[in-house]
Amino acid sequence: QVQLVESGGGTVQAGGSLRLSCAISARTLSRSVMGWFRQAPGKEREFVASFVLSPRSSHYADSVKGRFTISRDNASNEVFLQMDNLKPEDTAVYYCNAAGYCSNSVCLPGAYWGQGTQVTVLS
Repeated sequence: QVQLVESGGGTVQAGGSLRLSCAISARTLSRSVMGWFRQAPGKEREFVASFVLSPRSSHYADSVKGRFTISRDNASNEVFLQMDNLKPEDTAVYYCNAAGYCSNSVCLPGAYWGQGTQVTVLS
């Protein structure tokens, strides 16, 4: 059974930082595309960032480029999202996703989702 478990959400002031973590239970996903998506109240779930192992690349939504960084630790089978210079519009539930697909910097989610972690940015 595949499990993705997020942690690291919380409440910060605008301009602050948070680091989200996603622990992946299945080694079968060790080569898959990993990503982060978010959903704000009353809005559709949207793409935030993805990490592709081969060829090695990372992709970001325009709204977070230069502020968020996605990384992966294969040894511990975890994916991270470092979020700096946070803005109130970043407030959302953030979801870890596995087995997605990226082509020409367009990334779609895969079948596996975590339970989500709340990020709240105060103005």
